[in-house]
Amino acid sequence: MSRKAKTIAASQFAVALMGCTMLAGLPVAAYAQDEQVEDTTATSKPDANPAGETIRSLTVVGAERLEPDTILSYIKLRVGGTYTAAAADQALKDLSATELFADFSIRNDNGNVVVEVKENPIINRIVLEGNKKLKDDKILPEIHLAARQIFTRSKVRADVARIIELYKRQGRFAATVDPKMVMLDQNRVDIIFEITEGPKSKVRKINIIGNDHFSSGELKGEMVTKETGLLKIFSSNTSYDPDRLAFDQQKLRQFYLTQGYADFRVVSAVAELTPDKKDFIITYVVEEGDRYKFGDVKVDSQLRDFDSNRLTSSLPMHKGDWYNAKLVEDTVERLTESAGAYGYAFADVRPQFSRDRKDLTMGVTFTIAEAPRVYVQRIDVNGNTLTQDKVVRREFRVAEGDAFNSLAVKRSTARINSLGYFQQNFEVTQVEGDDPGSIVLQANVQEQPTGELTLSAGFSSLESFILSGSIRQKNFRGRGQTVGLSANLSSYSRSASVSFSEPYLFDKNISTSIDIYRRDYDNDYYNNDNATYSSSTTGFQTRVGVPLTEYLSALGRYTLNFDDISLDKNTFYSTNDSGDLTCNPLLAGRYLCEAVGKRTTSMVGASLIYSNLDSRIRPTRGERATVSVDFAGLGGDVKYARIRGDAGKYWNVGSGFIFSVTGEGGYIKGLKDRGEGANDVLLTDRFFLGEPQMRGFDIRGVGPRVLRVPYVTDDEGNKQLVDYNSNSVTDDALGGNAYYLARAELEIPLGSGAREMGLRPSIFLDAGSVFSLTTPNTVDRPNGDFIATRNSDGAALCQQKNGTETNVVVCPNNGTSDPLPDGVTALGRSISPFKEVYVGNTAKPRVAIGFGVDWNSPFGPFRINISHPLLKYEGDDTKTFSFNVGTQF
Repeated sequence: MSRKAKTIAASQFAVALMGCTMLAGLPVAAYAQDEQVEDTTATSKPDANPAGETIRSLTVVGAERLEPDTILSYIKLRVGGTYTAAAADQALKDLSATELFADFSIRNDNGNVVVEVKENPIINRIVLEGNKKLKDDKILPEIHLAARQIFTRSKVRADVARIIELYKRQGRFAATVDPKMVMLDQNRVDIIFEITEGPKSKVRKINIIGNDHFSSGELKGEMVTKETGLLKIFSSNTSYDPDRLAFDQQKLRQFYLTQGYADFRVVSAVAELTPDKKDFIITYVVEEGDRYKFGDVKVDSQLRDFDSNRLTSSLPMHKGDWYNAKLVEDTVERLTESAGAYGYAFADVRPQFSRDRKDLTMGVTFTIAEAPRVYVQRIDVNGNTLTQDKVVRREFRVAEGDAFNSLAVKRSTARINSLGYFQQNFEVTQVEGDDPGSIVLQANVQEQPTGELTLSAGFSSLESFILSGSIRQKNFRGRGQTVGLSANLSSYSRSASVSFSEPYLFDKNISTSIDIYRRDYDNDYYNNDNATYSSSTTGFQTRVGVPLTEYLSALGRYTLNFDDISLDKNTFYSTNDSGDLTCNPLLAGRYLCEAVGKRTTSMVGASLIYSNLDSRIRPTRGERATVSVDFAGLGGDVKYARIRGDAGKYWNVGSGFIFSVTGEGGYIKGLKDRGEGANDVLLTDRFFLGEPQMRGFDIRGVGPRVLRVPYVTDDEGNKQLVDYNSNSVTDDALGGNAYYLARAELEIPLGSGAREMGLRPSIFLDAGSVFSLTTPNTVDRPNGDFIATRNSDGAALCQQKNGTETNVVVCPNNGTSDPLPDGVTALGRSISPFKEVYVGNTAKPRVAIGFGVDWNSPFGPFRINISHPLLKYEGDDTKTFSFNVGTQF
């Protein structure tokens, strides 16, 4: 065989080997595939006459999608040129570099050069298998290969590395990716990435070397990353994250700087993966250095409105205190904010440090550089597609043309956040204006759903489930108006309401609103078919509010209610001696018979409201207080005076913890005498307390109530009352003329993963009581009783038997205790022995503790409470578990 023939044969064998290598080499690691590319190219070297010969023709064989001229443009061989071994070898390298061909070769037959190619297949689809923690929509956008692209091995290698990197970011360092190729007809191919995700790589151990003044436990407590263990089973911070490792180094430095160690540094931070690739061991080497105290601290102000000596005297740090870098940062921020309040928007406050390594002191001079006063050139509102500009602009506490005031801008930010129309943590940004003395305020808002569709449910051991729903649009037509419709249904209550509010009437700073409602209440917990009493209220309320100062406003209101308290006549009514059908105290209780009737309430009221909360929706700091007075008697049948108050304070106690204390209370005084032993305040106007105001107790579960307790006869013939918790006891909540309620709650921050899910757990303590009710007249019938059936004239009726006939006649004894003749039986109702017990009228607090979680779930806001009463009194109805869920649109 000639040398040329041998060369051609060797080239063909190398090309075949290259094709096989490509198919077999896909499942192996990326670095192995790199070696295969080099080997394949190196074996495809055609032999030729070293002196070369002239190329008489140049032909491309095997092209399907690519034009021959396009393929020839990739190489330097040309008709009329000289064909040499080196030129052919370079042409093969050029074809390989295109990554367009699965196989290629060059042969020369006396100057007739043939370039034979087999094009790479077209990708039909990309298939991911085994990925459960990272879904397809998270991986496919990150890789290069896609359907209808030309297959190349380099892209496969790159995509394998990219997928592995995605899993490393999830803390899964043991993840592997095995690429496979399935050949299809028409030179197409399916690419399959078989993924083995592996477990999350946890942090097994954190070692700290070089810490002498603080224990490793204290330092680990400052870090975000936590060691895995049983107590951290639900924590997302036990997985390894390189970014978190760098953040922890900053946390360590911040901690030491607040303790006076100004020279502290992290020498090294190394994360070592265990051989099984399941866990990491992190080792920090630290150098604490010396501890410093503050030296001379002062303020050097170059602003004419700021007196350096006065500012120096107000500094929070003093000479001799331990050095605290965080205190320095806070002071810079406070001085900058103070300068901004005087119109110096671009005030530059810089701390100058003077370190004395011998005395271990750190002197600090806060230099306030000279800066011009600026004014607000304009206010830009961007990003609002539904909300009208004026809705945002009217919340600004500074106007275009005013002198800049950082406190006013901060307040404007809080007011816009409180609207609830835009993204959380919205900030008004500041940019330089057209000239050095001006500034532009930008409200770059991002609108969020302002419609709320809420479904809530609660569970009680006494009344089973409670269901309610509401629909509300807080930014109706983008005008800031609120419209709402709500309804609820439970075993004892039903209500519905329609509401509308306008925060700026006729674009003036006057708010108005109106509510129209209907509320029905059946006071029965045990027998849904036989409610003790029912109350119905139909009415409306309209309100008008005006601001008095930035944080103080006044609200006036008028309310008109039509109340109807009723009892089931078949159950609780009987005919009296006059023949009238009336409420019978033996059946219903005197306190309820006094309340029965229809009444109209016409009431005016006013409230004084103070609030400087940073947000009305989710406050984290600030105070609020409200005092309200109401007078009923402007017409109507009801007369009373009522006063109520509530207040609250919120603290951001650091590290994401939000602590709040709130309280409320009220008193009502009846102005119409309803007779001896009767309460001057009607049942529907009294205060009631329980879920949802006071967690741990059922709805209206706290306060005065009358229990109708049956007597039972024991084995010895003695009569005794049944247990008050028995299902045979009827419970009527009466409410009270006074109440108070206090709450303390601590919102607990979770890890970044939980925050992304919108989880906000909290622990709480509720304490309160309802009291100050005139003791009602109660009944005690240990021997039972009998209520005679009477006709319209008031005469007692009896049943008389005459042979086979039975007739209804007027009783011979007219309902007295005289014995009846034989064959005559009195008609009426026998009442089993019972006693009415009045309980719960005490100002002593009921106390409950509990744990709750707010969750911004995919289907809407969700709240769950688990409560346990610590203090309760006889007759109180408790409740352990409740939840509600809603959605937004």
